[in-house]
Amino acid sequence: MMDKKKVVVAFSGGLDTSYTVMYLAKEKGYEVYAACANTGGFSPEQLKTNEENAYKLGAKSYVTLDVTREYYDKSLRYMIYGNVLRNGTYPISVSSERIFQGMAIARYAKEIGADAIAHGSTGAGNDQVRFDMTFLVMAPGLEIITLTRDSNLSRQEEIDYLNSNGFPADFKKLKYSYNVGIWGTSICGGEILDSRQGLPESAYLKQVEKTGSEVIALKFSKGQLVGVNGEEFTDHIKAIQKVEEIAAPYGIGRDMHVGDTIIGIKGRVGFEAAAPMLIIAAHKFLEKFTLSKWQQYWKDQVANWYGMFLHESQYLEPVMRDIEAMLESSQRHVNGVVTMELRPYSFQTVGVDSPDDLVKNKLGEYGEGAKGWTSDDAKGFIKVTSTALRAYYLNHKDEAEQIENEL
Repeated sequence: MMDKKKVVVAFSGGLDTSYTVMYLAKEKGYEVYAACANTGGFSPEQLKTNEENAYKLGAKSYVTLDVTREYYDKSLRYMIYGNVLRNGTYPISVSSERIFQGMAIARYAKEIGADAIAHGSTGAGNDQVRFDMTFLVMAPGLEIITLTRDSNLSRQEEIDYLNSNGFPADFKKLKYSYNVGIWGTSICGGEILDSRQGLPESAYLKQVEKTGSEVIALKFSKGQLVGVNGEEFTDHIKAIQKVEEIAAPYGIGRDMHVGDTIIGIKGRVGFEAAAPMLIIAAHKFLEKFTLSKWQQYWKDQVANWYGMFLHESQYLEPVMRDIEAMLESSQRHVNGVVTMELRPYSFQTVGVDSPDDLVKNKLGEYGEGAKGWTSDDAKGFIKVTSTALRAYYLNHKDEAEQIENEL
């Protein structure tokens, strides 16, 4: 009798991966190893439920692979350094975590001598690219199985299959597809599919419970969050979770992202990311006080590329290590405490207390007084600065006259 083929299923506990586990075990006769790569989005209770459900679905084995720390150390902190927001809106929440989940699954598959890896991505999204590319690079030679993609299955077909095989699926709950991670929750399905609609309150996992307003103080050291409201953290993950705990009950960080997918079509996703939006806003605000003009300019350029490459599954591209080196170097003076005011659905930055505050200097106060130069220095500077413009319009008097006539 031939040994069964081993397949590792990247198991989130959601509809697609639940279907994948059951179908491969029941219909295809695989020895299924369900592996949940956790990047900070699962509670202990959820992980326990995942384990119980994996066995109910027919898995031979279940394991949780915690890669939250690896994700923070190798990517998330650089996203904070770079104030990365896709299209100026989306903190590349769960999408950036996919690479680390994929790498963890690939390592595990090689460790147990698997013949194949399976995931639940559809053929119309970005995750199929992220997982497949990671597996092709990190686990070459292993078969990649994608039932949802290959059979173009609808959510209803998957629900019906699970129900008919003794695994009840909650129809109402499964209207939306949620991906939860340390850096936010993405929401797909339902009203998201209609460009004219937004999400109802009930679609969000974290409801608005707080009223009024409160001040939060975020402390940074070399660009990393190390304190929240006077409480010091050596564990940056716990610092992020603390911000989420305080801000999420205000409904802060909710938005809708529309952008270009890796495969070329437009995509739309809802998200809730209280901690990421607050931390990025506070960090960017602090940098305005502590970085030079050109540090900010070039950081913005490379950080935009970094976010784009993360989104488009290019984390393993060698240039990413070079960008990370530049981003880390830029943070050597990004120190201080940022205060922000929180209220339902919104927040605003208030102030900064930093030993590296460049607004505080001995040369002058903006709009108030100059100590580092004289009146004649200022007039000379302005005259020299205007030289190129004066030279141009002296040589192009027709354009100078045109401007005069238009004024």
